[in-house]
Amino acid sequence: MAPTMVSSLFRVALLAACSAFVVTPAHAEDDADTIVVLGRGLALPPGTPAYGSVTIDRTRLGEDASGTVEHALGDVAGFQEFRRADSRSANPSSQGVTLRALGGNATSRALVLLDGVPLADPFFGSIPFNALPLDTIGAVRTTRGGGAGAFGAGTVAGTIELFSADRAQLVPYSASAFYGSNDAQQVNATISPDLGAGFVSLSGNFARGDGFWTTPEGQRGPADVPARYKTWSVTLRGVAPVGDVGEIQARVNLMKDERTLRFRGADSGQEGQDASLRFLSRGTWQIEALAYVQMRNFNNIVISSTSFRPTLNQRNTPSTGLGGKLEVRPPVGGDHLLRIGLDSRFATADMYEEALNAMSGAVTARREASGRQVTTGAYIEDDWTLGNVVLTAGARADHWSITRGHTSERNGATGAITSAVAYAGRRAWETSFRAGLLWHAADALALRAAGYTSFRLPTINELYRGFQVFPVVTQANAALAPERLKGGEVGLDLTPAPGLRFSATAFYNHLDDAIANVTIGTNLRQRRNVDAIVAKGVELTGSADLGPFDLSASYAFSDSKVEAPGTALYGMRPAQSPRHSASGTIGWHAPGNVRLAATLRYVGPQYEDDLQTDTMPGVATVDAYARVPLGRMLAVVGRIENLFDATVLTRKVGNSIDLGAPQTFWIGVQIGG
Repeated sequence: MAPTMVSSLFRVALLAACSAFVVTPAHAEDDADTIVVLGRGLALPPGTPAYGSVTIDRTRLGEDASGTVEHALGDVAGFQEFRRADSRSANPSSQGVTLRALGGNATSRALVLLDGVPLADPFFGSIPFNALPLDTIGAVRTTRGGGAGAFGAGTVAGTIELFSADRAQLVPYSASAFYGSNDAQQVNATISPDLGAGFVSLSGNFARGDGFWTTPEGQRGPADVPARYKTWSVTLRGVAPVGDVGEIQARVNLMKDERTLRFRGADSGQEGQDASLRFLSRGTWQIEALAYVQMRNFNNIVISSTSFRPTLNQRNTPSTGLGGKLEVRPPVGGDHLLRIGLDSRFATADMYEEALNAMSGAVTARREASGRQVTTGAYIEDDWTLGNVVLTAGARADHWSITRGHTSERNGATGAITSAVAYAGRRAWETSFRAGLLWHAADALALRAAGYTSFRLPTINELYRGFQVFPVVTQANAALAPERLKGGEVGLDLTPAPGLRFSATAFYNHLDDAIANVTIGTNLRQRRNVDAIVAKGVELTGSADLGPFDLSASYAFSDSKVEAPGTALYGMRPAQSPRHSASGTIGWHAPGNVRLAATLRYVGPQYEDDLQTDTMPGVATVDAYARVPLGRMLAVVGRIENLFDATVLTRKVGNSIDLGAPQTFWIGVQIGG
């Protein structure tokens, strides 16, 4: 049934995106004061600010020095991927994201959404940032903490919401081409014509580079090579009004990514085909209905650090994700906004890999693994406005199941089964709650408080697939329990003068049964549940518009500790979890519509491992951006990543070190009109 469902969803989405939109034109206005812009979601509930959030607008996204979404998210202090490496020099399966220093993990602890659709890989839980070219994104809103709303499973660290550019943000056509250090190239092009009463947007993205050295010069051997990469994606999006108050949005995305990491032949690849269909009604009864499908695959070759020959061929890792959501906002009076919804996510995956003799190349073992997960939930949430106070509260009930878990191994020469394990299925209910208060104490001051709970299932990858990053082997663990979070925060939002904004949040998060890579032997770890990770700290954000100058800054202090009485981990800081992180940008709108900007980012020291054996020092980097118009539709753009060529460590095990992006120059042109 699953292939039929996948095929049907793709056909529906593609037809909706490409059709002539033979529909009744929507009214331009719902009422005299509200203008409907095609391509947006439903209006935000009034209680949303109670949970605190940071928004990066389209203009700021376009000024990122690397031209990638993941790098731009660094504006939010406390955002981190598993390692400091980005999609040019990290294994695709390791690009999980988290917030608030809740512990480094290749799986995302933050829920990442694009137009309401979860983006995490169905097998790994990682985020395919390279499939999200910046010119297709209209804004990003990051909520650290905040608990569970729709698609609540997986929000233990927070939610990162990406919004596609809407009709008001899209010009009829745009393109950019950049050339950078190490023969790097980035090309983007988008065409967005009106079609009937709606519009279609077709976007293509291509990036490649010979790569930079991730191996320090003193450690390079004959097999070491720069981190080569090549990626492309194509996105087709269609939006059309339906009747007077309805709208349909369809999206299809195709992507492929290839990387070589450290050693010659250490090649990895990822490909995906995603589609979604979304219906919105902005009438008296507001409705959002969403369906999506994800088809992904991953391959990877592990190279021996002694013989420099392949030792493992992870040749095929197909996975499929399906899901949907239905939310209704019934009319319950002007002081209330009530949301009632259902959502469901389904993931299934298989893994096929071959262990190889490092000298002869012969297959010594053939391994397989598979699993399935389903999470289905119902939620209700209400925002109640009482003059200057907004109260918001919601609850979820989720039923989850982990089934069809299986691992097996065959002799590489004879095919005889040497081991086979079928794991018993598991299923249970989880409840999640959140509540918040927003008080507009004065025109310039808002006070807020919130409390929340949430949970995250271990991924199929964490349960059934181990991995190796030389010289450390990390084993899977089919007995992993779900992570469960309890948290609370208080904060204020201050606007002392036009153009000046400041926010402060103090938080406490307690993550029970946190999944960590626990050391169990020399160069041997296993994914295990630890009693808890406790993170508490302060987050500050501010911005100022000062005529031709503008400033923005973000700082996060996260004091996180492992609670595991009676073990060596007790009181340790979780791996890959810095205490301090900060980001600041200063920009200048010079005469002639010239734009100059510089960004400083700092990430404090962090430990590579759970036992705090290997320390990676803190690092500060500076990026620069300049845009000089040559006409109404043409501009020259220069970008510099890591201006002062700071040394960025992304991995350290003993004396073995991997490095992040060095100083990188880009020059290019942008066309739009």
